[in-house]
Amino acid sequence: MKPAPRPRRQTNGQIFAIPALLGVLSIIGLVSALVGDGVWDGVSWVTLAIPILLCEYFFLRRS
Repeated sequence: MKPAPRPRRQTNGQIFAIPALLGVLSIIGLVSALVGDGVWDGVSWVTLAIPILLCEYFFLRRS
């Protein structure tokens, strides 16, 4: 009988890369919503929608 494979270790950079990217996108979206109108509104909608859509995707994928 073979032993179970050991889980692959991840670095801190690998663990926190996606949450850091989502945080940066959220900050960009919030700042662009405060800065101005027109194109800035579109930037804020897109950057704030990405984390919401990703959460929805992974929630639906899980069930």
